[in-house]
Amino acid sequence: MHKDINYDDAIEIADGVYWVGFPDLSAGFHCNVFIVIDNDEAVVIDSGSRNDFSTVMLKIMRTGTNPKNIKRLIYQHYDPDLCGNIPQMEAIIDNPELEIISHRMNNPFIKFYLVKSPIRCIEEIDHCFEFSSGRRLRFIFTPFCHAPGSFMTYDEKSKTLFSSDIFGAFDHNWSFYSEMSGRCFKCKTPTNCAVTGDKCQWSGMREFHERVMPSIGALDYALTKIEELDISLIAPQHGSMHRGAESVETVIKRLRSLRSVGFDYLIEEDKYL
Repeated sequence: MHKDINYDDAIEIADGVYWVGFPDLSAGFHCNVFIVIDNDEAVVIDSGSRNDFSTVMLKIMRTGTNPKNIKRLIYQHYDPDLCGNIPQMEAIIDNPELEIISHRMNNPFIKFYLVKSPIRCIEEIDHCFEFSSGRRLRFIFTPFCHAPGSFMTYDEKSKTLFSSDIFGAFDHNWSFYSEMSGRCFKCKTPTNCAVTGDKCQWSGMREFHERVMPSIGALDYALTKIEELDISLIAPQHGSMHRGAESVETVIKRLRSLRSVGFDYLIEEDKYL
């Protein structure tokens, strides 16, 4: 963990972009929640599980945001670690203008979280949400990474990519920002980092993608979309964030190096069968 960061507060990671999650060092599977604030409007991305609600909402209010100013809740797929607290979010936001945004293949499942607000498909809104100021969040479809309707959200102003499960990791040595850099390509240590002495962060990311992503084709398709973007910060839903050109380039190349994931990986390695 970065000792100079106060994890009890919302943390601004880019212009108007805040991390409002919490560190769970014992879990080995860390979930992140983000809010984008533009003047008196706000959008929450993957608001979290039912148990996360009180922590997430307290941190949202610590940014100075009135919950009633949250205009949209974005859910990049339908898992309970993203969507579980929708009823609590709707109740405290209490805004008739509130809408939920996701992909049409996610929305039938999201309805099971007792959603009351209108649910919009990203296809119906030209794959973007625009604040009153003109700031745009662009939605990029990444099918089967890992759900059929998975997508990412790109903030054009701050060049932040909210990448959902892509770049996620199993992380018993979680840090707020990734320590991965170009030196990782030359590293011959398969378990512990030669620099920090902690468990290799790439090993947790590799394991996550091998287990969670269904196919290398789906992952390669998503990475091609990612390489078309100008990215300053990658903010995944699980694990550490990746900031700066070197870190972003490193993690993309690392994922490109994978040869099999999902079912193919399980068959090849004779895992869990």
